[in-house]
Formats: sequence, C-alpha cells, structure tokens
Amino acid sequence: MRKLFQHCLFLMLLLACNTLFSQNRIELNTGWYCRNISEVKTDGAALSDAGFELKEWLPATVPGTVLTTLLNNKLVPDPFIGMNNQRIPDIYATGNAHYTYWFVKDFETDAAAGEQVWLQFRGVNYKCEVWLNGKKLNSKTHEGMLLRQQYNITSVLRSGKKNRLAVLVYPPDNVGNPNGGQGGDGTIARDLTTPYTAGWDWIQPVRDRNTGIWDKVTIEKTGAVNISDLHVITTVPGKRKVDGKQAPALINMSCRITNAGNASVKGILQYQLDGNSIQQSVSVRAGESVEVSMPAFQLNNPKLWWPAGYGPQHLYKTSVQFIQSDKKVSDKEELQIGVRQIETVWNGHTQSMQTNVNGQKIFIKGGNWIISDAMLRFSPERYDAEVRFHRDMNLNLIRIWGGALTERPEFYEACDKYGMLVFQDFWFSGDCNGRWLDPMKKDDQWTRRKYPDNHNLTIETMADQIKLIRNYPSLAFWCGGNEIAPPDDILHALRDSLLPMLDGTRRFFDYSNSDSMSYNSLGGNGDGPYTIQDESVFWNYRTFPFNSEIGSVGVGDYASLLRFIPVENLVPPPINGKADSVWEYHKYIPYHHHVNAYGAVKDAKDFAMKAQLVNYTQYRSLIEGHTAHMWDWYTGTIIWKTQNPWTSLRGQMYDYYLDVNACLYGLRTGSKPLHIMMNPTDSMIMLANHGFERATNLMLEAHVVDVKSGKDTMYSQAFSEVGPATVQKIFPLNGFLSSLGKNAGSFVLLRIRNAQRKLIDENFYWLPGADKQFTALQQMPSARLQVSAKETAKGIVQVTLSNDAKQPVAFFNRVALIDTKTGKRILPAFFSDNYVSVMPGESKVIEVEYPATDLSPKEVQVYGWNVAETSVKIR
Repeated sequence: MRKLFQHCLFLMLLLACNTLFSQNRIELNTGWYCRNISEVKTDGAALSDAGFELKEWLPATVPGTVLTTLLNNKLVPDPFIGMNNQRIPDIYATGNAHYTYWFVKDFETDAAAGEQVWLQFRGVNYKCEVWLNGKKLNSKTHEGMLLRQQYNITSVLRSGKKNRLAVLVYPPDNVGNPNGGQGGDGTIARDLTTPYTAGWDWIQPVRDRNTGIWDKVTIEKTGAVNISDLHVITTVPGKRKVDGKQAPALINMSCRITNAGNASVKGILQYQLDGNSIQQSVSVRAGESVEVSMPAFQLNNPKLWWPAGYGPQHLYKTSVQFIQSDKKVSDKEELQIGVRQIETVWNGHTQSMQTNVNGQKIFIKGGNWIISDAMLRFSPERYDAEVRFHRDMNLNLIRIWGGALTERPEFYEACDKYGMLVFQDFWFSGDCNGRWLDPMKKDDQWTRRKYPDNHNLTIETMADQIKLIRNYPSLAFWCGGNEIAPPDDILHALRDSLLPMLDGTRRFFDYSNSDSMSYNSLGGNGDGPYTIQDESVFWNYRTFPFNSEIGSVGVGDYASLLRFIPVENLVPPPINGKADSVWEYHKYIPYHHHVNAYGAVKDAKDFAMKAQLVNYTQYRSLIEGHTAHMWDWYTGTIIWKTQNPWTSLRGQMYDYYLDVNACLYGLRTGSKPLHIMMNPTDSMIMLANHGFERATNLMLEAHVVDVKSGKDTMYSQAFSEVGPATVQKIFPLNGFLSSLGKNAGSFVLLRIRNAQRKLIDENFYWLPGADKQFTALQQMPSARLQVSAKETAKGIVQVTLSNDAKQPVAFFNRVALIDTKTGKRILPAFFSDNYVSVMPGESKVIEVEYPATDLSPKEVQVYGWNVAETSVKIR
C-alpha cells in the first residue's frame, strides 16, 4: 500500500510540474562548411558573424575528420581501397597547416526567460579555438582529443536571428613520422591523441591523423540548474541464480548540479525506479556547483544484468530530474541502469584474475577491439552490428585496446544490450611509450617513457572520460595501457585518486599483460602468439593463464577481397615469400602450408575458399583448446583481434564492410555455452558447461563419416552429465586417429541431445590423413543441395538446406543474402549459423536477419566446397 501511495504521489508531482524549460538537446550534425586555414584571410570574430560570406567553402562532415570531408567531396580517393592511401598527402610531409581547417555552422535558437543554453563538444582533435557570434568562447586554446568542452552561450545568442559558430581545428602538434613502426616513429604519443594513426602492423597511416570535430556537437537547453556527472552504483550481494526470486539490491545515485542563474534555487532532485520515487531536497546558490548524493534505495526482487551466455541483460530506464520549488523542471538526464556487481578475485590455481558477476564465476571469452572506423565514422547502427557479432560468436568480453581511444557512449550502450563485458585500456602502448628498444623510434626509451608531454592534461582527460562511461553496466575493468603502464605520476593519480573517487567499483590493472592480471611464469612478453598455429598447439601447449592477446589469420572470402583489392592484384599469396604488393600493403600475414593442405591453390578465389576452412579450424581450436583447460590452466583469454577499422587482411571475424567470414563461425561453434568437442591429438571427447547449473540427461553422439560416400558409422552414444563451470572428459574415439593412416581423412560429427531428443549442440570436424593433407576432401564427389528461403517476419529470412540421402555430405556451405538489383551482398546480415555442412538425408535451417529498412529485392545465395553456387528467390 505504501509503495502504491509513493507511486501515485510521484505521478501527481510530475503532473503538477510546469515544464517551462524544454530540457532538450539537439545535435549540430548538418549544415557545416569548412576551409583550409591558408585560404582564410580573416579571424574568428569576422568568420563567426552570420553576415560573412562562405563562398567556395566545402560542405563539411561533422562529426567527422578533415579526411572524411575531403573524401566526401571527392577531393581524395578512398584510402581503404587498393593503394589509394599512398595518393593522399601525409601530414608529416605537408606540415600541419595542410590539415588545419576552419569549420563554420549556422543555427537558430534563443533562450527563453530563465533558460540557459549550453554548447557541448564531445571530441575535437587536437586543438581548437571556438567563436560564436563574434565572441571567443574559450579563453585559452582547447587541447586534447578526448577532453570534452562545454560553454554557456546564453548571453552570446542572438534572439530571433541566425547564430554562427566558427571553430578553428588544429592537428596534433606531434604527428609522427610514418616510417613503418608501430605508431610510426612513436612521437605521435607525445600528444593525447590516437597513436594508431601513424601506422601499425594492421593499418597504414591515416593521413590527417584524425584531425577534426570528430564527435558530436550539441546544444542543450536547461533552466538555471544543470545536471551533470551522473553516477550510479549497484550492489548485488551474495551468489545469485539467473532464475527465481532475487534478494534485494542496493542502488546509490549521485550527480553534480550547477546553478548558472543569478539567484539561489531550491528544489528536488529525483528519479523513479521500479515504481518508486527517490528524492533529495537541494539548495544551490547562484554560480555554485555541488555534488549531491541521493538516498540509497533498496530494489526488491531486482531483474539482474548478466554477461552474454549466462543470463538476460535487463536494463531499467529512468531519468534524473531537478524540479524547482516553483514546480518547473530545470533539467532532466536520461539513464539506463543495469543491476549487477562485478568482482575480480585472484585464482591461486591458475595464477590469474578470475571474474565474478553477481557472485558467479565467469570464464572470459573475449575479443580485442581496435576502433570501429579508422576515420572515426561512427554510428549507433555500426556499433550495434559489430557488438552483436561479438555476442553471436558466444563471446562475453571486448577489450578496448590502448592505442586508440575511449569508445563512444553508443558503443557501451550496445555492449549493455548484448551482454559484453568491457575491458577498457587507457591511451598508452608499450610500442610508443618505451617498453622496448626500437630502432624505428625517434626518441630513446627513457624519453618515450615520459610520453605524453602534458601529464596534467592526461589526468584531467582521464577524469573526464571516467565520468563519461562509468555508468554502463558492461564496463567491467580499467587498465592503465597496452603492454605498459602510464608514467608513475599519472599512474598514481589514476589508481590512487581518480578511480577511487570517481568510480570505486571496478578492478584496475596497471597494464594489459601485467602479473597482477596473469602471472607470467613462461617468460616472453606475456601475450601472443599472433600467427597461424597447428590445431594441437591450442589444445596441448600451455600459454599465459589469462592471455590478453592471442590470435591468428583472418582473410575474408572472395567477395570481401573484391571490395578493396583491384582485379589485377587478386593474385593468391605464395606459401613462402612475399604476397602481391596490395596484399602486403593491407597487412597480409601468411597461411603458410595450411591452405595448400587442401590442394594446390589455383587462383585468388580458390585461395579465399580454402582460407575459410583454415579460418574456421584455427579459431574453433583456439577457443576449444582454452575451454578444455578452463579453471585449470586458464581463467579466460582475449583473441587478437576480432575486427579491423580498415581493410586489413589479418585478425578479423568480419571485414571492414561488416561481411562475416568463417573465423566468426568457427569461434561461434567452439564458444557455445554447452559444448561437445574433440581433442584432435588423442580423440578425447569432452563436454564443456559454462553455465551455473548442472546439465543432466545429455545424450552424446559420436559419428565417423566417410568423406567420399557420406556413409555414417555411429561410433558411440552415451548418456552423460556435466557440472556447472566445468569441462569433463567423456571418452576417446579409441584407435580412430591412428586408423586415419589407412585413408586420406575422415569426418567426425559430434552431437548433444537433451532428454526430449532435441539437438542442442553439434560439432563437425574434418580430419586430414596421416600425411596432414586433406586428400579425401580434394576427391569428394559433388553434392546438390535443395535450397529454399522464405521471409518469416520483417527483416528475417529462413533458409532451408536439404541434402538427399543418396548423396555425400554437402560440405562447408556459405549462405549470403543478395540484393538482386546490384548483385552484391546485403550488409550487415546476421546468420544463426554459416559455413555449414549437411549430412545425407538431413536438412539445416538457418535464420538470416538484416536491417528491416532495406527494401531492395533480395535472394539467397549458397555455395560450398563440393556444392555449386546457386541462388533462390525468397518466398
């Protein structure tokens, strides 16, 4: 009854509020113009006068970089295609003035009586001067790519007239020599910007070094009181189950309120959660800014947020409002709350960190994330697609690598939605910041160890970025940098002051492969390897107990290669020696003998197909090998890497254009929460359960299938069970692998069925002969698949692949969704499975989801190892 009374009182209070102030925020994301500084012969005061003519100015892309604007105006070629990047002048050679630009934007708004108007920049790289209506807003030059800016522009606005904003943007002072080193000559790290833009082993230099107004510019209107720096902490004590009634959780909320008016203001700060109103009376003097803590709130029977694969990702939507004593809503900030508690404990057995969420231990299956787009062309839709791919791979963590940036809020929103824990590096890298002796670097290690030059700016920016992202439930860890900690004074400020004061809930690691995260008893760098390995390596050779970077190859399929490699350069790489110049420029790493084990490569298309077979087995083996030793050798691993922000030919589960390759589906198969797998060296069948509950009444099936005929021999079948967070050895396929010396290879099909005989996991291996060659696959007869497709809902297509009982296995089939007008794939597309094999007499159903806004006519394309390409219309 009391709860109902509180709810009614809250609604009455809201209805009584006179929302005179609009509390709206608009983005200034169109109508910008720009011009190089050398072509502008006047100052900011004149430029920011709406009467100044903008003849011959370029339409500008904001948010965006100078290079993006030049590309959109067709003044430079697409640097992601072929060798085009070499045709674009590099800032190191041209000098900074070449990419120093004025940006101008006209807009109309005014301030009502008692209203305050705020101009906000979420990211400018690297320095800027800001002018509005003839007045300079920043008293000193703003510096720092990630440091946000906010200006109260109420007194500068021209009521009822056009307002003009003019921003002069300077590149980083130290752009670095792009000499082929990691971060070029390293000097780009002297500034607090993105070191990757001087080049890395997975990207060529970004010619303007990301200069520009690269993130959102907004206008916000409030009353006298403005709310900022929201901070929510959720406490979930005890060990929780996913289902059933939950014990209470505790919610603590605080924020900063600033009175920009000329009189003291009294009011109520409040938010609503689960039908309850949490309120705090506040009085703030004119010009004052204060921190306000709300009363702690006990949330009964909370709906918890869980990492992907363990439970749902429930999010509570709320808003924090300041309601003045005269009932006017002065400001309102929207917020999503994920109720969870993340703890990191030391696992003494593995000698590495162990992650617990809501009291349950989580085996980390992660991917390293560089940046979504090298030219910073971010969008919520792209973020959503990329993070979804990680969820679809059955991963549960994304690490933000330190040579880039703090990702944008829209990225963390996607991670909240899909259940991706986030391991957030700060902006340091051992390559640039002095960990190793490096002849490519301009400065010695002692000098580089002090980078960046402005330590105070770094600390200020760290504080700002912590406030920006600390409320996202997906954010799980802070890390000082990639393979190196920040300089001592920055490290101490971050670890001992900023994080305890501004967060206090997440574990901080000095650097990404430090002993505090994963004790290195093996020697070496503490991470890797990064190149292609025999499958047995991942299973049988112990690596670091929580490996922050381990990876392999990742060339996309032929359709992917066609997007950025000119036809004349589509030459398959040799087993040894250098590949074609364009492949080398796009950072190809060799597959060595692994591709040719499937037969001599005929052309680039044949290479791409065989590379997908290697991709699938590489990443399935990587994750299965780690899973086989979970809680014994390992508490988790993070793959280097899952994506590229450029058209690179290594380490990716999908290409820059968001087209998937077989890496994704090999990883998806090997990472399933309940999974049957086989150690390729001793044929031991194993059962892995990542969940919190014992899995019982599981029927395990092991089939050996003849490659040429498709004949299926049921090798073994047994009921089994497996405990929570456990991997269990079941039985070996005795003598099976040794018998392969008598033939040229075999298929092994493993399945799990539940008590209702429903198939809940399947794993299909193709094994070479004793000579490590896939001779049997090369001799496979053709199979004909029956393919049908129907649209079951808007944006969802169901594809059925059927194989006749008298045919061989229809092996390794790629499904794609095609725009019939252009003949090209519709991207992104999300497949419930892909690169699938269909047994004789069986069918497989694949669900394809694509953006429902795409109204183009479509068909489904299917092709496989021994299945000719076919296309069918969608019913």
